[in-house]
Amino acid sequence: MATQLKALDHSAMQTSRAVRMGVLLAAFVVNAPWLVAITGVLMLAGTARGRGDFGFIYRALRRAGWISPDLIPDNPEPHRFAMGIGVVFLAGSTLAFLAGLPILGWVLTWVIIGLTALNLFGGFCVGCAVYYWMNRVGLRGFVKAPPPGVIPGQRPSRPD
Repeated sequence: MATQLKALDHSAMQTSRAVRMGVLLAAFVVNAPWLVAITGVLMLAGTARGRGDFGFIYRALRRAGWISPDLIPDNPEPHRFAMGIGVVFLAGSTLAFLAGLPILGWVLTWVIIGLTALNLFGGFCVGCAVYYWMNRVGLRGFVKAPPPGVIPGQRPSRPD
């Protein structure tokens, strides 16, 4: 099935990933589970709206001229799905903290830190790959296929 790609601003997504990872690392270093909860709420809002969780920071950096858009043809749905998975993990983390299980809370937080780092530095989105695999096996609702020539989960390259 042919997929209608949209021009997605990968600079915005990379900025959100970098800020998310920084906030979650800072939360761990200073033992501030409330920062994990706030990050989860921002990710939930971003997932629901189809925008980045830290898009407001990207927009400020862009207005200041420190960042430029990087528009690449891509599917937004897998990225929203991946953020939704992150929301589930950070919600679980927050519930673990509230239940007095800080080790579990930090383990779940570190899963998101690791997956975010893999995407930020390695260009591979595990949540996107899962989305595309679900599309491949025909699960209802997973209607987008990876862009042509792109390994599921891999960041698409810029068009020539």
